[in-house]
Amino acid sequence: MKTFITDEYQTAAVQALGRLVKHASVLDESDSGAGHPFGKKVLGALEEVLELCQELGFKTFQDPEGYYGYAETGEGEKLFGLLCHMDVVPAADQAGWETDPFEMVERDGLLIGRGTQDDKGPSMAALYAVKALMDAGVTFDGRIRFIFGTDEETLWRCLDKYNEKEEAITMGFAPDSHFPLNYAEKGLLQAYLTGPGTNEFELHAAGALNVVPDRAAYTSEKLAEVKAALTAHGFAYEETEKGISVKGKSVHAMAAPEGVNATLRLAIALAEVFDFKPLDFLGKCVQENATGENVVGKVMDEQSGELTMNFTDVEITPEHTEIGVDMRIPVTIDKDELAEKLATKAADYQLEYKQYDWLNPLYVPVESELIQTLLATYREITGDMTEPMVSGGATFARTMQNCVAFGAMFPDTPDYMHQANEQWAIADLRKTMEIYAEAIYRLCAVK
Repeated sequence: MKTFITDEYQTAAVQALGRLVKHASVLDESDSGAGHPFGKKVLGALEEVLELCQELGFKTFQDPEGYYGYAETGEGEKLFGLLCHMDVVPAADQAGWETDPFEMVERDGLLIGRGTQDDKGPSMAALYAVKALMDAGVTFDGRIRFIFGTDEETLWRCLDKYNEKEEAITMGFAPDSHFPLNYAEKGLLQAYLTGPGTNEFELHAAGALNVVPDRAAYTSEKLAEVKAALTAHGFAYEETEKGISVKGKSVHAMAAPEGVNATLRLAIALAEVFDFKPLDFLGKCVQENATGENVVGKVMDEQSGELTMNFTDVEITPEHTEIGVDMRIPVTIDKDELAEKLATKAADYQLEYKQYDWLNPLYVPVESELIQTLLATYREITGDMTEPMVSGGATFARTMQNCVAFGAMFPDTPDYMHQANEQWAIADLRKTMEIYAEAIYRLCAVK
């Protein structure tokens, strides 16, 4: 096996990553306008990566509306896609950062800065892997196109626009997950259940739909009775200046059964103190079940496992009730039938179902050429025989056919995505470049 990656490409990839990290490309719709729908800082990162690609000899295109851009090399009808994104999550907890999140620092073999793991670092590993192939004189049997999205961390409007305007890829991968690869990603359905309010008490338990809440505060009526109910169930809580805060365990919604939902624990206690139908949905129907079995029955398939449901972002006021839910749906399950079951059950509790967001599932058969080639390359270079995975998470791979999530985090890579001091080891970047270069060579080179 020829090694395409040298120290020169590693150094160049690190330098390019530093250029991209400087752009605080966080969604800012207050700064949106013609040509920059997600804010000028996001557009700046897109323009920077396209300029980098031009410098490397790629042909580039920037969507006039500012939703996406792409860079490609090669000729022919076949189109191999590499799906990347240039937007990042906020570095809101600045106090938790030991360095400036938007000024990449190299320290002890680590690259520290927002986007180093998600997804600017892996994007540069893939870009310079292809550049190494180009410099080695490899002829491709079609085009290789890097597609740069700008709205991955929120609603994926960038690739919706891309798919509306551009040609479909033949095959490809998204460097935005974990090795060895994800051959299936569950459908992602988010919704709100809305209903009447009550004058008996109030609950304000805000939270992201894709995170199991680890805290739920309560400051309203009958506090002593609520505390007694929590104690009777053995649910941990602590006293606050104005009331109590129920404790849970936060995990990503895709792994909801592994967490402890503080909001549901609070709802269970409240439902024993107050007689209110919408509250009973959480406290007496859902309870602590995170697989949806109490609501829609047991839902699973052989390809991707069991349904997960995460209830969060709950607000109950005199005017209304609103409950958020995040569902990770097995790949063969009909989304509309599942939603109808949820709506029917919710209606029993005076709640109305309203869809908020939906992402189609991803499923590529393990025996396909794409997966077998990617998997063989990974195993030969690393010696790791880990089986390909099913994910409840969501990557850009699910927006296109014959596309999977392939790397760039190794099984033993510490996960700093979306966290303070986000970092990626230079050694991991180098190994990722080697894997990507060889995999793309096998899939795309004229032999």
